[in-house]
Order: sequence, then structure tokens, then C-alpha cells
Amino acid sequence: MGLTVMKEKLIRFMQGRYGTYGPDSMNRFLLGSAVAVMLISVFTRWEFLYVIALATLIYAYFRMFSKNYARRYAENQAFIKHTSKIRTFWSSQRNMMVQRKNYHIYKCPGCRQKIRIPRGKGKIAVRCPKCNTEFIKKS
Repeated sequence: MGLTVMKEKLIRFMQGRYGTYGPDSMNRFLLGSAVAVMLISVFTRWEFLYVIALATLIYAYFRMFSKNYARRYAENQAFIKHTSKIRTFWSSQRNMMVQRKNYHIYKCPGCRQKIRIPRGKGKIAVRCPKCNTEFIKKS
């Protein structure tokens, strides 16, 4: 019975707050970086890193419990805009690692276009779809 009452109080407290539906991209980054910096501070015993980690954690919870939706949404959109190149790079790297199980990925010697060749076909002649250069590679 006590657990149900606490759950209802938490639900009432979180109503109208920005973090009601879970953390956004910026909050996930802030929480992850706070934990990472805190772990580094434990192993290096640098107290200023611990203070930075605590400040980051406090800011993340401030954002989560804030009722100013417009401001928090704008902060998150700016964060997404500024980190788009980094996120795109890591997404493409992750995608290439998944594809390497079934495909070889070569670059065309003429135009440097990446070409995906299925594995296990032996030596094959590859024609670049962009510049029509033909070259032989082992698949």
C-alpha cells in the first residue's frame, strides 16, 4: 500500500515537468558524461573533476525537473544541431561495422566511391557505378 502511494505522489510531482517522458538527447549526454567524469575522478583523485561531474549532474536533473518546456526543447534542438556531424559520423561507422560481416567495402581507384561487394564470391571484376571504372578484387 505504501508503494502505491509513493508512486502516485511521484506521478503528481512529475506532471507538467520536462522530463516526464524520459530524458532527451542532451540529458542522456549530460548524465553519461557526468558518470564518466566521476569515474575518472575516482581513479585519478582529482577533486576538481568530481566537482565538474556533480555540477553536470545537478544541471541534468534541473533540466529534467524543469517546467519550462519551450526553453528545454530549444536547448535540446541546439544540442542536436551542434552535434549532428559527430552523430552522423558514428552512425555511419556503426553501420559499416555491421555490413562488414557480409560484405567487403572497397574504394574505386578512379573516383574513391565506396563499393560494397558480397563476401565469398572469389575474385570478381567490379565496375564502379559512378565512373564505370572496372577493377578486380577478392570478395
